[in-house]
Amino acid sequence: MITGSCLCGKVSYEISGEVGDIVHCHCVTCRKAHGAAFSSVAAVKDCDFALSGQEWLSAYESSPGKVRYFCSSCGTQIYAKRERTEHLILRLGSLDTDLASKEKNHIWVSQKANWYSITNNLPECQEFE
Repeated sequence: MITGSCLCGKVSYEISGEVGDIVHCHCVTCRKAHGAAFSSVAAVKDCDFALSGQEWLSAYESSPGKVRYFCSSCGTQIYAKRERTEHLILRLGSLDTDLASKEKNHIWVSQKANWYSITNNLPECQEFE
């Protein structure tokens, strides 16, 4: 079982299925939402995701049709969800357990912070491809 939680522990989750490949997103929205050079994410099927502490979850529609969910107490980003999809976008910084998933690529490199250098050999996509 894969588990995760927010910084204060009021929101937690369990994943009963597979976690997709890891993608590092460098878009401006992810950078600002996470206060970091990029956000590492992976897809999880909705039916495999069980959330606890929903009363502490807040939401923000960061772009049309995409909502980000975060703890209203400590601010930890937990996941994002796009309309008409059967999966969510898990924010991997909230994990409590290790993953077997592999890194896939960097996306939105065209919006990468100029003070950060990508130092691995993963494919780099200028946008979301």
